[in-house]
Amino acid sequence: MTAKNTVMMLRALLFCAFSIFLISCSSKNTKESAVEEEPSQQFKRAAKAQLLEKWYPLVIDSADGGYFSEVTHDFQLGEKHDKMIVTQARHIWTNAKAAELFPEEDPYLEYAEHGFNFLKNVMWDRENGGFFNLVNKEGEPILKNGEEKTSYGNAFAIYGLAAYYKASGDAKALELAKRTFYWLEENSHDPKYQGYFNTLYVDGTPIQRTDEWPSTSDVGYKDQNSSIHLLEAFTELYQAWPNELLAERLEELLLLIRDTITTEKGSMNLFFQPDWTPVTFTDKSKEEIKKHYYLDHVSFGHDVETAFLMLEASHALGLENDTVTLKKGKKMVDHSLRTGWDKELGGFYDGGYYFEGEDSISIVNADKNWWAQAEGLNSLLIMDSYFPEDKLQYRNYFDKLCTYIQTYLVDEEHGGWYEWGLDTRPDSETALKGHIWKATYHNFRALINVMRTLEEKREVSKN
Repeated sequence: MTAKNTVMMLRALLFCAFSIFLISCSSKNTKESAVEEEPSQQFKRAAKAQLLEKWYPLVIDSADGGYFSEVTHDFQLGEKHDKMIVTQARHIWTNAKAAELFPEEDPYLEYAEHGFNFLKNVMWDRENGGFFNLVNKEGEPILKNGEEKTSYGNAFAIYGLAAYYKASGDAKALELAKRTFYWLEENSHDPKYQGYFNTLYVDGTPIQRTDEWPSTSDVGYKDQNSSIHLLEAFTELYQAWPNELLAERLEELLLLIRDTITTEKGSMNLFFQPDWTPVTFTDKSKEEIKKHYYLDHVSFGHDVETAFLMLEASHALGLENDTVTLKKGKKMVDHSLRTGWDKELGGFYDGGYYFEGEDSISIVNADKNWWAQAEGLNSLLIMDSYFPEDKLQYRNYFDKLCTYIQTYLVDEEHGGWYEWGLDTRPDSETALKGHIWKATYHNFRALINVMRTLEEKREVSKN
């Protein structure tokens, strides 16, 4: 451990495990309140002070609609503001959930409505249906070859629209979510092999994989990432609209992810041929494997996130005694802890690989991104709820992850979270806090889910 890391760890250990997210520079956060507050309320307050109050209304684009994309390290607006459907919809989801959590405070419902109007009036393709993947600041479509539309992006549109409908009761939002679901059903769903094609032409036709695409490109493949977020989106929509076909597709995705995409080891394959044959480079040289890292590696963050998403979907479907999904989710979290956890500083590594002929996994990317740590918080506490006596001691890992986040990801000076842990990526300290792939969704969701899990634990302990 370097001297710098030692100092940072000692600083973090001065905080109790549950008060680590409190913002020391806020006049509202006294030492007394950190001691007196219930742990769940500390996470709730952290979600508001560290995320909501920093991002909103800063990123509201009042001139052209939607939300600004680029935010600097010190929470100023950046220069590049192309708008991607994924991030725009995530902002809607966050504000809709914030409106339910803080109903009498800031106008989060208005911020969500602002985003809804942008999706409805600008990002929806009125000619072909479906949402454009990317538009410029003024709302003009940017049709990059292979990225015109994606099921991944349309899934997040459903996710945000369904959440906004539940918070507002706006029937137009639910109607647009339904239209998006049926558009995916008509264009992206694979009736032969099940699941969904991700990359689509502007008219919705799935893009076929041909030799014209570089070997490092994902265009034309099916994949785990769009699958798990379709699962997530359909779960959110099903709670607002318990439609029979939607339930069928939700269960189809759950079984596909659990039984086909997830391996016996407890990790997921990332990309697939249409018949769900995994895309792998295990028989290639290490140089070739490294070149194709994006397409083929063990993503510990996605594995711990998917454990939660599967359980959430199973619960929404009413499968209360679904021990198969619970066991598979536990296996995914256990595998990530045993093979992808930094035993010295804590936190989940970005990626590993099972090289042919080697007995154990190798860490091929030791950086730690913010979203994997956020999702880890949520899933570790959930596993502790189900298996409090497990030998892995999930609560202990949860506490260690809290310490890691406070030490290397939380910006105590400017607020918010860095994109990468400072232990391996110190340049993140002055890098962007926000861009089209980073906003408030992962860490806000994790903090409020942790809050709710802690509240449930407290109620159980009372009885």
